[in-house]
Amino acid sequence: MNTPAYRIGFGYDVHRMKKGRKCILGGVEIPHDSGPEGHSDADVLIHAICDALLGAAGLRDIGFHFPNTDPQYKNIDSTVLLQKVVELIREKKFEIGNIDATIVAEKPKINPHIDAMKKRLGEVLKISEEQISIKATTNEGLGFIGKEKGIAAYAVALLLYSQP
Repeated sequence: MNTPAYRIGFGYDVHRMKKGRKCILGGVEIPHDSGPEGHSDADVLIHAICDALLGAAGLRDIGFHFPNTDPQYKNIDSTVLLQKVVELIREKKFEIGNIDATIVAEKPKINPHIDAMKKRLGEVLKISEEQISIKATTNEGLGFIGKEKGIAAYAVALLLYSQP
């Protein structure tokens, strides 16, 4: 069976917010009194992008490759995980067409940091910032995200198969 020329993947991640923790999103530290809590740096945007890329390539998910039970990933910078994901998809002869992502949070305000996140992600993914779209929205005060107890991100990725 031939691999299709184009493949899409979808990713989602969510974390609790914790007072006193750094807020890292898209590989950028955002000033805020709390940040996502997790085994790694808990960068929900990068985790959602990793899952979208892995899913498009048929390579399972971030937890399969970087389990939160493995001490080597404790407090790891998620850009390192993203670099490893890029290596995995390129080994399967895929290139990134584009990434489209949405961060859902009441606070901090995301829009002032989108350009910095796109720049950092472009460096890590080795693609143009024009291939990356990041949007932000709130949960309109509803649910745990609306009550500022959590943060989430969604991402889709288009992969292009470069036949040998």
